[in-house]
Amino acid sequence: MHNTFEINFSLKGFTSILIGAYFFIAGYLIKTILENFLIDNNAMGMFSPEIIEVVVIAIVFLHFLFSSLALFFSGKRNAKKFQYQLWNRETSIALRKYTLQILIFFVGLIILMNAGFIEYITPLFLSLYGILLFLFKNKQRKNLLILSSLSILLAVVCFLIPSYWYSSISILGIAHITYGVVVS
Repeated sequence: MHNTFEINFSLKGFTSILIGAYFFIAGYLIKTILENFLIDNNAMGMFSPEIIEVVVIAIVFLHFLFSSLALFFSGKRNAKKFQYQLWNRETSIALRKYTLQILIFFVGLIILMNAGFIEYITPLFLSLYGILLFLFKNKQRKNLLILSSLSILLAVVCFLIPSYWYSSISILGIAHITYGVVVS
């Protein structure tokens, strides 16, 4: 008997490549917005910092939404292929864990932003993402431990060098794309 959670919600293949691409796109958009915000001649320079914060939060939310949809549609395709139910006990528990992690991340993001600790947002994200990957690992997919430990390592680097946030997100995107290509 297969564990339907392993089949339905898998980070291998095209799903991982999509999530890696979403990391690239979100990181690039946030970097571009922040760089253009500092230039007075640009149209973004006229926005208030609060508007920029809302736009960045919206980009992060859209990243989570598109990544979640990629996981869902991949799981739906796999469930149909193997003729399993998409929603069962294991997948419901996993969905609750996933939703709780996302809520913790967004609450932490807003608390850090309101407290003025902007430089700790990326280490918080990378740490929670590493924990999320660790929670969803299983015996057959020990390769997720590599992504999880890489995310924690990048969180430590971002904590020590806050200006390394864009490179860390890019490295995580490359790792996801590589994982998707290698483990398919």
